Amino acid sequence: MSSSWYRDDTAPPPPLAGEGWGEGVSTSDNPQEERTLSRIASDDAMRPPPQAGEVKTARGQMSRVLRAPLLLALALAATPAHAFIAYVSNEKSNTVSVIDTDSWTVTKTIKVGQRPRGIEFTRDGKFVMVAVGDDDTIQVIDVKTQAVMDSLPSGPDPELFAQDAAGKTLYVANENDNTVTVIDLEKRARLGDIQVGVEPEGMTISPDGKTLINTSETTNMAHFIDTTSRQIVANVLVDARPRFAEFKHDSSELWVSSEIGGTVSVIDPRKHEVIGKVTFEIPGLRKEAIQPVGIGMTRDDKTAFVALGPANRIAVVDVATRKVTKYLLVGQRVWHMAFTPDEKYLLTTNGVSNDVSVIDVAAQKVIKTIQVGELPWGITIAP
Repeated sequence: MSSSWYRDDTAPPPPLAGEGWGEGVSTSDNPQEERTLSRIASDDAMRPPPQAGEVKTARGQMSRVLRAPLLLALALAATPAHAFIAYVSNEKSNTVSVIDTDSWTVTKTIKVGQRPRGIEFTRDGKFVMVAVGDDDTIQVIDVKTQAVMDSLPSGPDPELFAQDAAGKTLYVANENDNTVTVIDLEKRARLGDIQVGVEPEGMTISPDGKTLINTSETTNMAHFIDTTSRQIVANVLVDARPRFAEFKHDSSELWVSSEIGGTVSVIDPRKHEVIGKVTFEIPGLRKEAIQPVGIGMTRDDKTAFVALGPANRIAVVDVATRKVTKYLLVGQRVWHMAFTPDEKYLLTTNGVSNDVSVIDVAAQKVIKTIQVGELPWGITIAP
Protein backbone atom coordinates (compact mmCIF):
# COMPACT_ATOMS: atom_id res chain seq x y z
CA MET A 1 0.00 0.00 0.00
CA SER A 2 1.40 3.36 -0.97
CA SER A 3 1.98 5.78 1.87
CA SER A 4 0.22 8.45 -0.16
CA TRP A 5 -3.27 6.91 0.00
CA TYR A 6 -4.68 10.03 1.58
CA ARG A 7 -3.30 12.54 -0.91
CA ASP A 8 -3.13 11.97 -4.67
CA ASP A 9 -1.30 14.82 -6.38
CA THR A 10 -0.92 13.11 -9.77
CA ALA A 11 -2.52 15.04 -12.61
CA PRO A 12 -4.33 13.35 -15.53
CA PRO A 13 -2.47 13.26 -18.88
CA PRO A 14 -3.41 15.83 -21.52
CA PRO A 15 -5.98 14.73 -24.13
CA LEU A 16 -4.68 13.01 -27.25
CA ALA A 17 -5.15 14.60 -30.66
CA GLY A 18 -8.59 13.84 -32.00
CA GLU A 19 -10.14 13.18 -28.58
CA GLY A 20 -13.16 15.24 -27.58
CA TRP A 21 -14.43 18.07 -29.69
CA GLY A 22 -12.15 20.31 -31.82
CA GLU A 23 -8.88 18.45 -32.52
CA GLY A 24 -8.32 17.22 -28.99
CA VAL A 25 -8.96 20.59 -27.36
CA SER A 26 -11.99 20.59 -25.09
CA THR A 27 -14.09 23.75 -25.07
CA SER A 28 -16.18 22.65 -22.11
CA ASP A 29 -15.93 20.65 -18.90
CA ASN A 30 -19.42 19.27 -19.59
CA PRO A 31 -19.49 16.19 -21.88
CA GLN A 32 -23.19 16.73 -22.63
CA GLU A 33 -22.43 20.26 -23.79
CA GLU A 34 -19.63 19.05 -26.07
CA ARG A 35 -21.86 16.41 -27.68
CA THR A 36 -24.64 18.93 -28.27
CA LEU A 37 -22.31 21.51 -29.84
CA SER A 38 -20.74 18.81 -32.02
CA ARG A 39 -24.15 17.68 -33.28
CA ILE A 40 -25.19 21.25 -34.09
CA ALA A 41 -21.93 21.86 -35.98
CA SER A 42 -22.41 18.60 -37.92
CA ASP A 43 -26.00 19.52 -38.88
CA ASP A 44 -24.89 22.89 -40.24
CA ALA A 45 -22.01 21.33 -42.18
CA MET A 46 -24.33 18.82 -43.92
CA ARG A 47 -26.98 21.38 -44.88
CA PRO A 48 -26.96 21.89 -48.74
CA PRO A 49 -25.99 25.33 -50.07
CA PRO A 50 -28.83 27.68 -51.09
CA GLN A 51 -30.23 27.26 -54.60
CA ALA A 52 -29.47 29.83 -57.24
CA GLY A 53 -31.51 32.91 -56.64
CA GLU A 54 -32.32 31.96 -53.10
CA VAL A 55 -31.80 34.87 -50.81
CA LYS A 56 -30.62 34.25 -47.28
CA THR A 57 -32.43 36.81 -45.24
CA ALA A 58 -31.07 38.38 -42.12
CA ARG A 59 -33.86 36.64 -40.23
CA GLY A 60 -32.75 33.23 -41.47
CA GLN A 61 -29.17 33.88 -40.52
CA MET A 62 -30.19 35.07 -37.07
CA SER A 63 -32.38 31.98 -36.65
CA ARG A 64 -29.40 29.67 -37.15
CA VAL A 65 -27.28 31.75 -34.79
CA LEU A 66 -29.90 31.63 -32.06
CA ARG A 67 -30.78 27.97 -32.59
CA ALA A 68 -27.51 26.59 -31.23
CA PRO A 69 -27.69 28.03 -27.70
CA LEU A 70 -31.40 27.19 -27.53
CA LEU A 71 -30.78 23.54 -28.39
CA LEU A 72 -27.87 23.46 -25.99
CA ALA A 73 -30.01 24.83 -23.16
CA LEU A 74 -32.74 22.27 -23.84
CA ALA A 75 -30.24 19.42 -23.91
CA LEU A 76 -28.60 20.47 -20.67
CA ALA A 77 -31.97 20.94 -18.99
CA ALA A 78 -32.78 17.32 -19.78
CA THR A 79 -29.51 16.13 -18.26
CA PRO A 80 -29.98 14.74 -14.72
CA ALA A 81 -28.29 16.58 -11.86
CA HIS A 82 -25.01 15.26 -10.53
CA ALA A 83 -25.73 12.50 -8.02
CA PHE A 84 -24.36 12.71 -4.52
CA ILE A 85 -23.20 9.41 -3.05
CA ALA A 86 -24.08 8.39 0.50
CA TYR A 87 -22.35 5.71 2.56
CA VAL A 88 -24.28 4.03 5.41
CA SER A 89 -22.68 1.89 8.12
CA ASN A 90 -24.75 -1.17 9.02
CA GLU A 91 -23.82 -2.16 12.56
CA LYS A 92 -25.24 -5.69 12.59
CA SER A 93 -24.56 -6.90 9.03
CA ASN A 94 -20.97 -5.54 9.10
CA THR A 95 -21.40 -3.76 5.79
CA VAL A 96 -21.52 -0.30 4.28
CA SER A 97 -24.36 0.47 1.85
CA VAL A 98 -23.64 2.88 -1.03
CA ILE A 99 -26.64 4.99 -2.11
CA ASP A 100 -27.00 6.93 -5.36
CA THR A 101 -29.09 10.04 -4.66
CA ASP A 102 -30.30 10.38 -8.26
CA SER A 103 -32.05 7.02 -8.26
CA TRP A 104 -32.32 6.68 -4.46
CA THR A 105 -31.11 3.10 -4.71
CA VAL A 106 -28.33 1.05 -3.14
CA THR A 107 -25.69 0.54 -5.83
CA LYS A 108 -23.12 -1.37 -3.79
CA THR A 109 -22.74 -3.19 -0.48
CA ILE A 110 -19.20 -3.17 0.91
CA LYS A 111 -18.06 -5.78 3.42
CA VAL A 112 -16.20 -4.22 6.34
CA GLY A 113 -15.05 -5.22 9.83
CA GLN A 114 -17.10 -6.04 12.89
CA ARG A 115 -19.67 -3.53 14.18
CA PRO A 116 -19.22 -0.48 11.94
CA ARG A 117 -20.65 2.72 13.39
CA GLY A 118 -19.04 6.16 12.96
CA ILE A 119 -18.44 6.96 9.29
CA GLU A 120 -17.13 10.01 7.43
CA PHE A 121 -15.51 11.08 4.15
CA THR A 122 -11.96 12.40 4.14
CA ARG A 123 -11.82 16.10 3.31
CA ASP A 124 -10.76 15.47 -0.30
CA GLY A 125 -13.69 13.09 -0.86
CA LYS A 126 -11.45 10.24 -2.06
CA PHE A 127 -11.86 7.93 0.92
CA VAL A 128 -14.44 6.96 3.51
CA MET A 129 -13.36 6.18 7.06
CA VAL A 130 -15.49 3.86 9.20
CA ALA A 131 -15.03 2.91 12.86
CA VAL A 132 -15.29 -0.86 13.26
CA GLY A 133 -15.71 -1.17 17.01
CA ASP A 134 -15.21 -4.88 17.56
CA ASP A 135 -12.01 -4.83 15.48
CA ASP A 136 -10.61 -1.82 17.38
CA THR A 137 -9.67 0.07 14.24
CA ILE A 138 -10.72 2.65 11.64
CA GLN A 139 -11.03 1.10 8.18
CA VAL A 140 -10.48 3.16 5.02
CA ILE A 141 -12.61 2.61 1.91
CA ASP A 142 -11.32 3.74 -1.49
CA VAL A 143 -14.21 5.54 -3.21
CA LYS A 144 -13.00 4.56 -6.70
CA THR A 145 -12.77 0.82 -6.02
CA GLN A 146 -15.45 0.82 -3.30
CA ALA A 147 -13.39 -1.60 -1.22
CA VAL A 148 -11.49 -1.46 2.07
CA MET A 149 -7.86 -0.62 1.28
CA ASP A 150 -6.28 0.33 4.62
CA SER A 151 -6.82 0.74 8.35
CA LEU A 152 -5.88 3.32 10.96
CA PRO A 153 -4.84 2.68 14.57
CA SER A 154 -7.38 3.55 17.27
CA GLY A 155 -8.08 2.47 20.81
CA PRO A 156 -10.53 -0.24 21.90
CA ASP A 157 -14.09 0.03 20.55
CA PRO A 158 -13.92 3.23 18.46
CA GLU A 159 -17.35 4.74 17.93
CA LEU A 160 -17.42 8.31 16.59
CA PHE A 161 -14.61 10.52 15.31
CA ALA A 162 -13.94 14.02 14.01
CA GLN A 163 -11.27 15.43 11.71
CA ASP A 164 -9.80 18.90 11.51
CA ALA A 165 -10.65 21.25 8.64
CA ALA A 166 -7.39 20.48 6.81
CA GLY A 167 -8.05 16.75 6.96
CA LYS A 168 -4.69 16.06 8.58
CA THR A 169 -5.68 15.03 12.11
CA LEU A 170 -8.34 12.56 13.24
CA TYR A 171 -9.75 12.38 16.77
CA VAL A 172 -11.40 9.08 17.73
CA ALA A 173 -13.64 8.36 20.75
CA ASN A 174 -12.77 4.92 22.17
CA GLU A 175 -15.75 3.77 24.20
CA ASN A 176 -14.03 0.99 26.15
CA ASP A 177 -10.98 2.77 27.58
CA ASN A 178 -12.28 6.31 28.17
CA THR A 179 -9.85 7.96 25.77
CA VAL A 180 -9.74 10.00 22.59
CA THR A 181 -7.03 8.81 20.20
CA VAL A 182 -5.23 11.38 18.04
CA ILE A 183 -4.18 10.11 14.58
CA ASP A 184 -1.97 11.73 11.94
CA LEU A 185 -3.87 10.98 8.73
CA GLU A 186 -0.96 11.68 6.37
CA LYS A 187 1.43 9.37 8.23
CA ARG A 188 -1.35 6.99 9.37
CA ALA A 189 0.25 7.11 12.81
CA ARG A 190 -1.18 7.27 16.31
CA LEU A 191 0.07 10.45 18.00
CA GLY A 192 -1.32 9.86 21.47
CA ASP A 193 -4.40 9.62 23.66
CA ILE A 194 -6.44 12.11 25.67
CA GLN A 195 -8.07 10.86 28.87
CA VAL A 196 -11.76 11.79 29.04
CA GLY A 197 -14.90 10.63 30.87
CA VAL A 198 -16.53 7.20 30.95
CA GLU A 199 -17.89 5.85 27.64
CA PRO A 200 -16.87 8.66 25.27
CA GLU A 201 -18.96 8.95 22.11
CA GLY A 202 -19.91 12.33 20.63
CA MET A 203 -17.14 14.16 18.75
CA THR A 204 -17.02 17.52 17.00
CA ILE A 205 -14.57 20.37 16.37
CA SER A 206 -15.36 24.08 16.59
CA PRO A 207 -15.48 25.92 13.24
CA ASP A 208 -12.25 27.76 14.10
CA GLY A 209 -10.51 24.43 14.79
CA LYS A 210 -9.33 25.44 18.25
CA THR A 211 -11.67 23.34 20.39
CA LEU A 212 -12.48 19.63 20.27
CA ILE A 213 -15.66 18.46 22.00
CA ASN A 214 -16.14 14.96 23.37
CA THR A 215 -19.27 13.77 25.18
CA SER A 216 -19.02 10.96 27.73
CA GLU A 217 -22.19 8.90 28.10
CA THR A 218 -21.75 7.73 31.70
CA THR A 219 -20.02 10.82 33.10
CA ASN A 220 -22.78 12.97 31.52
CA MET A 221 -20.38 15.66 30.42
CA ALA A 222 -19.23 17.60 27.40
CA HIS A 223 -15.44 17.88 27.56
CA PHE A 224 -13.83 20.96 25.97
CA ILE A 225 -10.35 20.06 24.68
CA ASP A 226 -7.74 22.52 23.40
CA THR A 227 -6.55 21.10 20.05
CA THR A 228 -3.07 22.60 20.43
CA SER A 229 -2.23 21.38 23.93
CA ARG A 230 -4.61 18.40 23.76
CA GLN A 231 -5.69 19.15 27.30
CA ILE A 232 -9.21 19.40 28.74
CA VAL A 233 -9.93 23.05 29.52
CA ALA A 234 -13.54 22.70 30.72
CA ASN A 235 -16.18 20.11 31.61
CA VAL A 236 -19.87 20.95 31.25
CA LEU A 237 -22.49 18.79 32.96
CA VAL A 238 -25.49 17.92 30.76
CA ASP A 239 -28.46 15.57 31.05
CA ALA A 240 -28.14 11.78 31.13
CA ARG A 241 -26.29 9.91 28.39
CA PRO A 242 -25.02 12.59 26.00
CA ARG A 243 -24.69 11.07 22.53
CA PHE A 244 -23.91 13.77 20.00
CA ALA A 245 -22.56 17.32 19.77
CA GLU A 246 -23.00 19.95 17.06
CA PHE A 247 -21.72 23.53 16.82
CA LYS A 248 -23.68 26.31 15.19
CA HIS A 249 -21.75 27.41 12.12
CA ASP A 250 -21.07 30.80 13.69
CA SER A 251 -19.56 29.06 16.78
CA SER A 252 -21.94 30.88 19.12
CA GLU A 253 -23.58 27.74 20.52
CA LEU A 254 -22.89 24.04 21.05
CA TRP A 255 -25.86 21.65 21.02
CA VAL A 256 -25.52 18.34 22.91
CA SER A 257 -28.19 15.61 22.77
CA SER A 258 -28.92 13.52 25.87
CA GLU A 259 -30.51 10.19 24.99
CA ILE A 260 -31.85 9.22 28.42
CA GLY A 261 -32.37 12.78 29.62
CA GLY A 262 -34.59 13.39 26.60
CA THR A 263 -33.21 16.88 25.95
CA VAL A 264 -30.73 18.87 23.90
CA SER A 265 -28.53 21.15 26.01
CA VAL A 266 -27.51 24.47 24.45
CA ILE A 267 -24.05 25.51 25.68
CA ASP A 268 -22.25 28.84 25.42
CA PRO A 269 -18.78 27.66 24.28
CA ARG A 270 -17.06 30.79 25.55
CA LYS A 271 -18.51 30.70 29.07
CA HIS A 272 -18.74 26.88 29.18
CA GLU A 273 -22.28 27.13 30.55
CA VAL A 274 -25.65 25.61 29.64
CA ILE A 275 -27.79 28.55 28.52
CA GLY A 276 -30.91 26.70 27.42
CA LYS A 277 -32.52 23.37 26.58
CA VAL A 278 -34.65 21.94 23.83
CA THR A 279 -37.40 19.64 25.09
CA PHE A 280 -39.72 17.31 23.22
CA GLU A 281 -43.30 16.16 23.67
CA ILE A 282 -45.16 13.85 21.29
CA PRO A 283 -48.84 13.07 21.96
CA GLY A 284 -49.40 9.37 22.59
CA LEU A 285 -45.75 8.59 23.37
CA ARG A 286 -44.21 8.05 26.78
CA LYS A 287 -41.47 10.53 27.61
CA GLU A 288 -39.01 7.64 28.04
CA ALA A 289 -39.48 6.72 24.37
CA ILE A 290 -38.23 10.12 23.21
CA GLN A 291 -34.45 9.73 23.06
CA PRO A 292 -32.49 12.45 21.20
CA VAL A 293 -29.35 11.31 19.37
CA GLY A 294 -28.16 12.77 16.04
CA ILE A 295 -28.39 16.49 15.25
CA GLY A 296 -28.20 18.26 11.89
CA MET A 297 -28.20 22.05 11.56
CA THR A 298 -28.73 24.02 8.35
CA ARG A 299 -25.89 26.26 7.17
CA ASP A 300 -27.86 29.41 7.98
CA ASP A 301 -28.21 28.19 11.60
CA LYS A 302 -31.97 28.73 11.47
CA THR A 303 -33.23 25.14 11.62
CA ALA A 304 -32.05 22.07 13.49
CA PHE A 305 -33.18 18.50 12.92
CA VAL A 306 -32.95 16.11 15.89
CA ALA A 307 -33.26 12.31 15.66
CA LEU A 308 -35.45 10.97 18.47
CA GLY A 309 -34.46 7.29 18.44
CA PRO A 310 -37.30 4.88 19.33
CA ALA A 311 -39.83 7.71 18.98
CA ASN A 312 -39.35 7.12 15.23
CA ARG A 313 -39.42 10.83 14.52
CA ILE A 314 -37.23 13.73 13.50
CA ALA A 315 -37.92 16.92 15.42
CA VAL A 316 -37.70 20.15 13.43
CA VAL A 317 -36.45 22.88 15.77
CA ASP A 318 -36.36 26.65 15.34
CA VAL A 319 -32.81 27.44 16.48
CA ALA A 320 -33.57 31.00 17.61
CA THR A 321 -36.48 30.06 19.89
CA ARG A 322 -35.28 26.49 20.63
CA LYS A 323 -38.84 25.31 20.09
CA VAL A 324 -40.01 22.29 18.08
CA THR A 325 -42.08 23.38 15.09
CA LYS A 326 -42.80 19.97 13.59
CA TYR A 327 -42.27 16.22 13.97
CA LEU A 328 -41.53 14.06 10.92
CA LEU A 329 -42.41 10.36 11.09
CA VAL A 330 -39.51 8.25 9.77
CA GLY A 331 -38.33 4.65 10.22
CA GLN A 332 -37.88 2.77 13.48
CA ARG A 333 -35.18 3.91 15.92
CA VAL A 334 -33.82 6.83 13.93
CA TRP A 335 -30.20 7.44 14.92
CA HIS A 336 -28.00 9.67 12.75
CA MET A 337 -28.39 11.89 9.70
CA ALA A 338 -26.55 13.77 6.95
CA PHE A 339 -27.44 16.55 4.52
CA THR A 340 -26.69 16.37 0.81
CA PRO A 341 -24.08 19.08 0.01
CA ASP A 342 -26.72 21.28 -1.63
CA GLU A 343 -28.82 20.89 1.54
CA LYS A 344 -31.90 19.93 -0.47
CA TYR A 345 -32.23 16.58 1.29
CA LEU A 346 -31.58 15.12 4.71
CA LEU A 347 -30.99 11.36 5.00
CA THR A 348 -31.58 9.54 8.30
CA THR A 349 -30.55 6.05 9.43
CA ASN A 350 -33.32 3.97 10.98
CA GLY A 351 -31.77 1.07 12.89
CA VAL A 352 -34.68 -1.26 13.64
CA SER A 353 -36.49 -0.94 10.29
CA ASN A 354 -33.16 -1.33 8.42
CA ASP A 355 -33.76 1.62 6.14
CA VAL A 356 -32.89 5.23 5.36
CA SER A 357 -35.49 8.00 5.19
CA VAL A 358 -35.08 10.85 2.69
CA ILE A 359 -36.42 14.22 3.84
CA ASP A 360 -37.07 17.17 1.54
CA VAL A 361 -35.53 19.95 3.65
CA ALA A 362 -37.50 22.87 2.18
CA ALA A 363 -40.83 21.04 2.32
CA GLN A 364 -39.97 19.35 5.65
CA LYS A 365 -41.47 16.15 4.34
CA VAL A 366 -40.32 12.52 4.04
CA ILE A 367 -40.31 11.63 0.35
CA LYS A 368 -38.55 8.27 0.15
CA THR A 369 -37.47 5.18 2.11
CA ILE A 370 -34.45 3.09 1.05
CA GLN A 371 -33.74 -0.42 2.35
CA VAL A 372 -30.14 -0.94 3.45
CA GLY A 373 -28.31 -3.47 5.67
CA GLU A 374 -29.06 -4.60 9.20
CA LEU A 375 -29.08 -1.96 11.93
CA PRO A 376 -27.98 1.11 9.95
CA TRP A 377 -26.14 3.45 12.31
CA GLY A 378 -24.08 6.22 10.70
CA ILE A 379 -24.17 8.04 7.38
CA THR A 380 -21.88 10.32 5.37
CA ILE A 381 -22.36 11.98 1.99
CA ALA A 382 -19.67 12.93 -0.53
CA PRO A 383 -18.56 16.55 -0.12
